[in-house]
Amino acid sequence: TFAHCGQKPVTPMYAWTAHSYGPLSSLCWEHTADPPLQHNQLRIEIKAVGVNFADSLLVAGHYQFKPPPPFVPGFEIAGIVVESRVPSLPVGTRVASTLPCGGFATHAVASPNSTYVLANSMPFDHAAAITMTYQTAWFALHRRAQLLPGEWLLVHAGAGGVGSAAIQLGNAIGARVIATAGGDAKVALCRSLGAEIAVDYKKDNFVDVVQAATAAHGADVVFDPVGGETFLRSTKCIAFEGRIVVVGFASGTIPDLKANHVFVKNYAVLGLHLGLYATQDPQAVTQAQAELYALYEKGLVKPLISERAPMSDAPAAMARVSAGVTTAKVVVIAA
Repeated sequence: TFAHCGQKPVTPMYAWTAHSYGPLSSLCWEHTADPPLQHNQLRIEIKAVGVNFADSLLVAGHYQFKPPPPFVPGFEIAGIVVESRVPSLPVGTRVASTLPCGGFATHAVASPNSTYVLANSMPFDHAAAITMTYQTAWFALHRRAQLLPGEWLLVHAGAGGVGSAAIQLGNAIGARVIATAGGDAKVALCRSLGAEIAVDYKKDNFVDVVQAATAAHGADVVFDPVGGETFLRSTKCIAFEGRIVVVGFASGTIPDLKANHVFVKNYAVLGLHLGLYATQDPQAVTQAQAELYALYEKGLVKPLISERAPMSDAPAAMARVSAGVTTAKVVVIAA
């Protein structure tokens, strides 16, 4: 049961607010301050919000970015500009935007540096699902691993939001994709997304499958949002001059890296913190998003949305994603 707090004002801005770090059940749907726009800001009426594993980490205070309470979770939104101090993004523009937080609300204030104009052909639910997760996969494969056509790509948690994006982007590059997932339905989903081989890690040892499929060559690139034992086992099937990209720790365990093993097997371990690009190289993010939209228009990537939940169900939707019981992408739809 989730709390619904506060009195409804005449012109409301409502948000799921965390007044302290804690469980998702502590989020409160309430009227919140609608701050005046500063120079070079815009206000977006939210139509759809992408749900991410990191949402629950943010609320719990376990994410690398810790906003001081009270705050509103939610990193990726799509909607319509209703107020603007950005001449290139006038009122009425359909946009998607990534935020440091603040997405699970009726409105959000955004920066033009992380806001992207949408084609009329792109629905808001797709727009909210093709920003942060796809940017993560894009930077992991293109910028960090520099994945090449014909290389073997091993994607862990391939049925999840970021994993499903990595499968599609790996295929768009021309790589040969092996994906891991738990259970028959998720394995089938990975195949439908374009994985050449899909492994049920609950039944089979993915190390053996990778070695057999690649004739003992191993995976040239490993996309790892899981960490823990999955990372450690990935080091046993990494190719000569392979690259393991660490994009998260959904297992809840941060593995210890043995430098002597990296030395002996001649592979690289690369970290990806997407948020750093917003401050260190924002133009790269803009370019990546433009390329993602181009791939979308060509039909080479398309976010697979497994669930569209109402805003009233947002905390429960976040909980389902956190528990790993969902597949592909969950999107919250504003009324």
